[in-house]
Amino acid sequence: MEDLSDILKRIASRNGSGDNGPVEHPPDIDESDVCDVCGGRGWLTTDVPAGDPNFGRFVLCGCQQSRVDEERYSRLLRYSNLGALSRFTFDTLGRQESGEAYQAAESYAENPSGWIVFTGPYDPMKVRLAAAIGNRCLERGYVVLFVHVSDLLDHLRATFSPTSEMAYSELFNQVKNTPLLILDDLGSHSTTPWAEEKLRQIINQRYNSELPTVITTTGDLNKVDPYILSRIQSPDLGRIVEISAKPQATTHRLGDIDPGMLKRMTFETFDVRGNGPTAPQRRSVEAACTAAKNFAADPDGWLTLFGETGVGKTHLAVAIAAEQIEKGRSIFFARVPELLDYLRYTFSPDSRITYDRLFEDVKTAPLLILDDLGQEHSSPWATEKLYQIVVHRHDARLPTVVTSMIDFTREHGPMGSRVQDTSIALVCRIDAPDYRNKASRRGGSPRQSGASRARPTR
Repeated sequence: MEDLSDILKRIASRNGSGDNGPVEHPPDIDESDVCDVCGGRGWLTTDVPAGDPNFGRFVLCGCQQSRVDEERYSRLLRYSNLGALSRFTFDTLGRQESGEAYQAAESYAENPSGWIVFTGPYDPMKVRLAAAIGNRCLERGYVVLFVHVSDLLDHLRATFSPTSEMAYSELFNQVKNTPLLILDDLGSHSTTPWAEEKLRQIINQRYNSELPTVITTTGDLNKVDPYILSRIQSPDLGRIVEISAKPQATTHRLGDIDPGMLKRMTFETFDVRGNGPTAPQRRSVEAACTAAKNFAADPDGWLTLFGETGVGKTHLAVAIAAEQIEKGRSIFFARVPELLDYLRYTFSPDSRITYDRLFEDVKTAPLLILDDLGQEHSSPWATEKLYQIVVHRHDARLPTVVTSMIDFTREHGPMGSRVQDTSIALVCRIDAPDYRNKASRRGGSPRQSGASRARPTR
């Protein structure tokens, strides 16, 4: 967290002076949004008599502490690699759907100590519970790192390249020593001596240091490397939770949208007021909503909605889908990280759908919604598959909706050039506060209860 003096300097710089004169607010800021406690300065002086040690001391106002908390959470979220999975929380998953596994995950999240391993046949519930643990811990200020094992090994190999921006030792040490590590899909990686050695080193370091670790794995646990398995099964360190596959988990359901989402995420329920946006931010929300409604009325070309997490991108994409479904039209909805997981799974002997069939369904869907593009675990294989889908739909001018945290107006890669092709595409930026941020909705941090005893500076 920033030092108070740094915060004060930044605020003074923003206001154009360091004195205690009146604060001038930009003309496009609604005066009703300015904090009536501190007058928009962000700090207060303690209301104590002269001679008190705290006389003249600055303290953060609740409104500023809320902003600091948001910035810290954003930094933790970026480090965690959970951006695309931030929607998975214990509230959204629901107890009735996950049963004992849900309770075990929630209990671990309240006190992340030791290890917890989610195992069983292919079922996205394992990674969702792991992500819910990570997101709960992020809210409480823990440092979390989420990594897909296959992609982790790809990244470690890439660090040996002379063009790599991160040294091998730096990345390896981050994974070995991060306070809470989530290893997704252990056992899905290619089993080479080098890969097994790296995983053994990571597992052994965390085992010896008793660092909190969450692991998901698919299939028979006994097929895991015996050395790693001996650590996982250590009764004094962790717990193994088996998740049985639901009947629908073994069939191809990718492309459908949960009925609850369709009911909840409509244009009627989309609130352009958001979570206290400034005037320009609200205009960006309104413009994106209008663009989504126009696209839903006549799906032609591409629509890309981009912005930070929690600004309503997926809500608008699902609202478009709901309009089309009501008109009897076919849509294919896919969160990109899950799409790639399904594509990988089609290579498994247990898969009931072939890779070619699924890939063709995605490429040729009458209306495709790609949710969270750019938040997938990037690997050469994943990049190639996405590139093929994007290029085919671009060349065929097939209606496509994309949501992303990437600013494609500045992204000039092979996919970016097609997403922002103005001949067929409209790109809308949603620049607004995360409407799910609890601290912002409270109007301040509970830790700032002392603010009531302070007065604004004059």
